[in-house]
Amino acid sequence: MDWRALPPLAALRAFSAFAQAGNIVDAGDALGVSHAAISQQLRNLEAHLDVALLDRSGRALRLTEHGSELAQALQSGFSTMIETVQLITGTDDARPLHISTTPTFAASWLMPRLPLFRAKNPDVDLMVNPTPALVALGPEGADVALRYGRGDWPGLEMTMLLRSPLIVVAAPSLIGDRARPTLSELTDLPWLEEYGTSESTQWLERNGVEKRLRRGLTQVPGNLLLDGARDGQGVACVVRAFVARDLAAGRLVELAAEDTGDTGYHIVTRPGVMRPALKNFVRWLRTQA
Repeated sequence: MDWRALPPLAALRAFSAFAQAGNIVDAGDALGVSHAAISQQLRNLEAHLDVALLDRSGRALRLTEHGSELAQALQSGFSTMIETVQLITGTDDARPLHISTTPTFAASWLMPRLPLFRAKNPDVDLMVNPTPALVALGPEGADVALRYGRGDWPGLEMTMLLRSPLIVVAAPSLIGDRARPTLSELTDLPWLEEYGTSESTQWLERNGVEKRLRRGLTQVPGNLLLDGARDGQGVACVVRAFVARDLAAGRLVELAAEDTGDTGYHIVTRPGVMRPALKNFVRWLRTQA
């Protein structure tokens, strides 16, 4: 490794702080220095590299293409260093375990099982963040994500947790006495969808359902989706594993299914050594699968 090719660490820290904060003032506050010091470090870094990292043509500074590339590399490198220092010093042990997943998965699968984990790990604080957004993993983001897809998220480590097909369901009160309707006939009924981008969103797009709906689409938080479907408020596309008991009890009827192959919920973590709380949680998740 040629250490002489590395610019001054202070300049790299200032640039990374600026890239993350988006402006010089907030970057200075993050590092505990003046905004003038940040500006000087940014200019020093550009001079050292002889490369334009910032576009100064507008009213606000913006990253150039080279600047974006360097910012991504620094964020990954500094995050790894921070995690390693926290791990070996034990300062990260008290931080709550941050879990990111979709609202539907949290309500239908994770929350009913969490008491089992809490019983074995009473000293671990948990923070469940139910959101359809792909939350970043890292020291300032989530420790672990439970994501639906094919497991093709670059730079991350994945383990299949739950493989289950997507199905279309509705309450008997909604479909009445008619025989099992076709997909085209289902467009005459009201539909429910989890608010935001979720596992059902891709199915609706692939099958062109949204464009053909005659009774409209109601978006609700994931924890309310199944309650609405059970009450007969609309047709819903869900993972079969979430409604197995409802199907068996007759509260919902399966109307269509799609074999998703390798698609399912994955345990997603960043590469590297896991802190003890995260390691225990991932191990426990695998036993639940």
